[in-house]
Amino acid sequence: MSISGDPALSADLAALFPAGVVAMEMREPGAAASLRAEEAVFVAAAVPSRVSEFAAGRLCARRAMAEFGVVDFPLRVSNDRRPVWPDALVGSITHTAGLCAAVVADRRIFKSVGLDSEVVGDVGEPLWRKICVAAELDWLRSLPRAQRAAAAALIFSAKEAFYKCQYPLTEEPLTFQDVRILPAFGSATGDFAIVPMRPLACMAWTGGPLAGKFRFDEQFVTTGLSFASPQ
Repeated sequence: MSISGDPALSADLAALFPAGVVAMEMREPGAAASLRAEEAVFVAAAVPSRVSEFAAGRLCARRAMAEFGVVDFPLRVSNDRRPVWPDALVGSITHTAGLCAAVVADRRIFKSVGLDSEVVGDVGEPLWRKICVAAELDWLRSLPRAQRAAAAALIFSAKEAFYKCQYPLTEEPLTFQDVRILPAFGSATGDFAIVPMRPLACMAWTGGPLAGKFRFDEQFVTTGLSFASPQ
């Protein structure tokens, strides 16, 4: 991963998706001066930390869009706080303490993509009941104590990535209790399945099982999933 103040292509994050997705990441805060005027208006009243993460996300996204030949495109914010991507592209942005990343793909190949990164240890036990269904709670408590923080962060991140992927297609609000995560837990990288706990609008878009990939690296867990466009 990049440790500079400039976004870099990330093969590791791109590997969370099928071929064709471009991933950019950076580790340092973004500079407010890097924002386009059309972007800066959305954080005009924000605290400096929010401006920095917003700027880093936009910088990563614009660099990823440039890989598809889309340059100087200001990434505005919709009324529901989503990034407004160019008509030809889909994308997703994530930022957490010490890491910002964005993924972008051709809309002819992907209906939607979702990316999320979390710091392992930030999803403490007091949050488990909020983010977990009963079966996930039972699984977490069955693990050795030393593994529970990573597993909880993985559940949280996978649900966030899934939400980011499905919402642009359906505009259906979801809660953490609407899906269950079944991860192939125990290694630095792996797959996870998403089991709906009720009928979800996105099932009409997927054409198959809901699944994604995860990666643990340093203090982070990052998850990604996508919905393919009809060929």
